[in-house]
Amino acid sequence: MIYQTYQLLLNTRPSIPLLCFVFSATVCSYNFHWYLSSHSVKLSERLQWTQRHKSLHLILYSLGVIGSLICFFLLKEHWIALAFGAFITFLYSAPKIPQNFFRILKEIAIGKTFFLAFVWMYVTTVLPIFVANANWRADIILFALSRFFLVYAICILFDYRDREDDKRDGIRSMITYLDENGINYLFSISLALFFISSFALYFYDYTKYTILILIVPGCITASLYQYAKRNFSDYLYYFVLDGLMMLSPILMLVFKI
Repeated sequence: MIYQTYQLLLNTRPSIPLLCFVFSATVCSYNFHWYLSSHSVKLSERLQWTQRHKSLHLILYSLGVIGSLICFFLLKEHWIALAFGAFITFLYSAPKIPQNFFRILKEIAIGKTFFLAFVWMYVTTVLPIFVANANWRADIILFALSRFFLVYAICILFDYRDREDDKRDGIRSMITYLDENGINYLFSISLALFFISSFALYFYDYTKYTILILIVPGCITASLYQYAKRNFSDYLYYFVLDGLMMLSPILMLVFKI
């Protein structure tokens, strides 16, 4: 996803220290989140594996912290942008920390879904722009919005799957707050804004083939919506839906666009 940002918006090769930072920070935040996820109303194979390998999550989390700190110092001139990314990433998992201080985060109605989608957009789109010291343009903003609303739509499905766990844990999100029709409307609005911001790139000299590749994941997400609300398979969610976030960059590589 970072490669796609550099290819489309910056027309240059990605920063190696940034790639290493994002990789390390992802390993860190992912394992931190799953280390804290020890229970579920619907016990899945994925969660059972997590419960059996707590020590592995802790080891990988520690390695991620070390790698992130090393890369942070390599990119220290951009420390504010990096620190902000780390902070909003932490906000997503913070409600799971069993301390009174973090309970207030459970009451933020839009928190869980918004933070996760915003983190994906910020780290893979906004952060590369900051690191490259590039000027902001209208097409950059449209691309960032397109990515945010696609990821947000996918996150809605993940939150729909987890809504019973979140209700039990007192973690509020738009998905635990809205009824079934409200969730459907929210998903539809998010995808509509994704398509609008993607098609708008046509007015900034993006080819129709590039735009077609950008919208493919949104079309697949829309087609899977009703099925994913009934089928909570780990393979569907962690391979197919998660994979849709990086599908258009992979298609760009394959078709050399």
